[in-house]
Amino acid sequence: MGRCGIVFGVSAIPAAPDVLAPDVEMTPLPDVAERLGLVVTRVHQLIRDGHLLAMRRDGILVVPAAFLTETAVVKGLGGTITLLRDNGYNEDEILTWLFTPDDSLPGTPIEALRGDRGREVKRRAQAMGF
Repeated sequence: MGRCGIVFGVSAIPAAPDVLAPDVEMTPLPDVAERLGLVVTRVHQLIRDGHLLAMRRDGILVVPAAFLTETAVVKGLGGTITLLRDNGYNEDEILTWLFTPDDSLPGTPIEALRGDRGREVKRRAQAMGF
């Protein structure tokens, strides 16, 4: 086990515990790479650099499908992850927060990022540290 509760496997790609509901759609890393038009090692680097969060589900390293558009990482996701990390949140706490419904948004923070409410999500992420 690495810092912040991250589980490091043989590949040393940071993977959070599976803290999301079983019905949250996941995308295996090779499929993420194909969707983004990247080699899989570049996806590994996006995870290491904190632009994406991965977790292990049923032994497979996956990324929540909601983190991706048809051809890119959702705009503002990397910045939101960074803000939350800077405020002391670990990967499983960040995943949980992104997928927890908030009636005042409305919806979940990841749904708001996928829509036109990224600024509000970042404002809330920044305020969570105070």
